[in-house]
Amino acid sequence: MTGKTIHELQPGQTARFSKTIGESDVYLFAGITGDFNPVHIDQTYAEGTTFQGRIAHGMLTASLISTVLGLQLPGPGAIYASQSLRFLRPVRIGDTVTAEVEVAEVNVEKNRVRLATRCLNQRGEVVAEGESLLLPRKA
Repeated sequence: MTGKTIHELQPGQTARFSKTIGESDVYLFAGITGDFNPVHIDQTYAEGTTFQGRIAHGMLTASLISTVLGLQLPGPGAIYASQSLRFLRPVRIGDTVTAEVEVAEVNVEKNRVRLATRCLNQRGEVVAEGESLLLPRKA
């Protein structure tokens, strides 16, 4: 399994991955990261917040971007150098999130590719957006 080389990338290329966020995803993510913020794991507490219920971790949502970058575009062999993010809407348990990436710029000389990244819920609302920088395979 190999990803695209710098020479196979061009602006406008896209890829996506969708996942429905389940209760177990939130608990497992909390266990892996140690982020047991009650807004994620305590329904009674979360009902008293601005979200009026539990929400998934923002970084759980953002990790779906890593799935697209690491497996599809540019794919295996690429090095993830940076990611900027803005979280725009909460993701709730049961939401289906689609992570989308689009090649925005290819710099062959520096072996860098810049991609626009975003996550949308099942209603097509953008829940997170940003930009990533990767070093794809050279050959």
